[in-house]
Amino acid sequence: MENTYKLRFIPLGGVVGVTKNMYVYENYVNDVLKDILIVDCGIGFPMEKELGVDFVIPDITYLKDKTDKIRALLVTHGHEDHTSAIPYHYKDLGSPPIYTSNLTASFIENKFKEFGITEKVNRVEYRKDYEFGDFKARFINITHSIPDATHIQIKTPVGNLYHGPDFKLDLTPPYGAPPDFYEITKAGHDGLLCLLSDALGSERDGLTLSEAIVGSTFEDTMRKTKGKFIMTTFSSNISRIRQCVEAAIKFNRKIVFLGRSMRQNTEIAKAINYLPIPFNLVGKEDEVMKLPANKVCLIVAGSQGQYGSALSKLANKMNKFVKITPGDRVIISSDPIPGNETEVYSLIEELTMQGADVIYSDIQDQLHASGHGSREDLKFLIRFTNPAYFIPIGGTIRHQQEYRKLAESLGHKPDSVFLLREGDSVWFTKNKATRGEVIETKSIYVDAYGIGDIGSAVLRDRKTLSSEGIVVAVLPLGANGRLVARPKIMSKGFVFEKVGQELFEEATRIIEKKLKPQGTELSDMNKARGDTVRELETYFFKETGRKPLILVETIQI
Repeated sequence: MENTYKLRFIPLGGVVGVTKNMYVYENYVNDVLKDILIVDCGIGFPMEKELGVDFVIPDITYLKDKTDKIRALLVTHGHEDHTSAIPYHYKDLGSPPIYTSNLTASFIENKFKEFGITEKVNRVEYRKDYEFGDFKARFINITHSIPDATHIQIKTPVGNLYHGPDFKLDLTPPYGAPPDFYEITKAGHDGLLCLLSDALGSERDGLTLSEAIVGSTFEDTMRKTKGKFIMTTFSSNISRIRQCVEAAIKFNRKIVFLGRSMRQNTEIAKAINYLPIPFNLVGKEDEVMKLPANKVCLIVAGSQGQYGSALSKLANKMNKFVKITPGDRVIISSDPIPGNETEVYSLIEELTMQGADVIYSDIQDQLHASGHGSREDLKFLIRFTNPAYFIPIGGTIRHQQEYRKLAESLGHKPDSVFLLREGDSVWFTKNKATRGEVIETKSIYVDAYGIGDIGSAVLRDRKTLSSEGIVVAVLPLGANGRLVARPKIMSKGFVFEKVGQELFEEATRIIEKKLKPQGTELSDMNKARGDTVRELETYFFKETGRKPLILVETIQI
C-alpha cells in the first residue's frame, strides 16, 4: 500500500507582530506525525515595556510532547528576533541539532554559554542538501542587514517550499557575496509549492538601497563632526558596525563599544575575522572623556530606545564615564520597529537637549538602508521562484495585505495567498493547500525575575499601578474575627494627601457600615476582603473617576 503524505505549516511567531519569529513544519505519513522541522526561534519586543517586561518569547506548549519528532532547528540569520529565544526553549524542545551559517552559529553559541549549554552549532555549507527524516533542507546565500543571512529551500514528499524571511536583493553588499540568484532560480525551476516571503517592505516602492551606501554616509558625516561621533544600530548588525569602524579608522578616531550586547557581538565578529580593528584604535569606556572629542567614535547599543540600554543611559545622563557635550553628533542608523517609535523619539529629544546634533532617517537619507526588500525586491523573488501558493511572513497585517496585492499584480489569484495569524496552520498535499485548525498560543513574557510567570493579571495590575496608583485598606480584627477598630486606609500615586484625608475618611465609614452590622467571621475572610474591594472601587470611581489597585489586608488584635 502506497504511503499518503501531508505537510502542515504552523507559525508560532513572526506573523502580524513582525518579531518573535518561529515556524514549524510537520510531515505526516498516513495521517501520523513523523517529522518536525523548526525554523528560527527569536524574541519579540512587547508594547508593555514600562510595565517591567523585557521581551516576549514564542509559546512552545504545542511542541513539548512531540520532542521525539523534532529533527532539527534551522536558523536563517543572526538577528535577535530569529535567535535569542533558543536558549530559553532549547532543552524543552529536546535539544535538537541546530544548523545555520557561520556568524549566526557563533552568536548562538555565545548565548548558550550564559545558560550553561555546551552544545555546538552545525555550520552549514551552501549548495548542499541536509536530510532530516523525510525533510531535505538547502541553505541559500541571501543579503540582509547582517552577514551570513540565508534563505532555505525545504524539500518534502508533497512538494518544495521556499522559506524566505528578512532579505533584500543587494547586488553590491559591503561584505560577503551577493544573493545566489542561481540557487534561487533553481528552486523555482525545480517547482515550488509555496513561497514564504518577507513582507515588511511591501508598502515601499522600488528597490531597497544597498547596504554599501551607508558607509559613504558615515564617512561624510564623520568628516564634518567636531565632537564625539556616536553611532547606534542593532548590536547584531555587523555590516553596519564594520562600515562605521572603517570610517573611524580612516579619521584616526578611537573606537569604543558601549552596551553589553554590542561588546559581546563585536568580540565574536572580531574572533572570526568579520570585524578587523587595529589594536591601537580600540578604546575603553573610562578614557572617552580624557580624549579629544574629535578623536572618539562610540558605537552604541539601544537604537530602539530600550530602557536601560547604553544609548538610553547616555540620553538620561546615567553613564558615569561618558557624557554628551555640545558638538557631539549622534547617528541613529536604524528605523524604529513598529511600536517603538515613541521610545526612539523620546530618546532623540533627550539627546538634543544635552546639545547633541541627532541625525536620523526622518531628516537625512542614506543613514540607514533597510534590510528588508521593497516591492521590486519582493516581485523579483516571486518571479524567480514562481510558486503555487504564498505565505507572507515577518510583517504586520497591513504588510501581509499589501503583499497579497503585489502577488495579484503579477497574475496570482488572491486565494493563493494565505494571510496567517500566530497559531494558524496550513495543510499541504500534492498541488493543494488548505487552511487548517488553529493551535492555541499565548504570550510568554520574560523579565528579570523569570520566564512565563507574568500573566495577564500581573500586567493588568502593573498597568493600574503605573496610571491609577494603589490603595491599601487594613482591617483590624479581634479573636472572633469581628471588626474591632476603625479600618486604616493608605495610598500611593492615587490622590494628593490633602484631598485624600476627606476621601479616605468617608471610605472608612463605608467599610465600617458594610462590615460591622453582620460582623465578620474568620471563616468568611475572603468575602470581607471582596466586599471591601468592591465598595472602595465603586466609591473611588464615583468620586475621582479613577480605578486604583486596591489591596485589603487583615490583622488580628
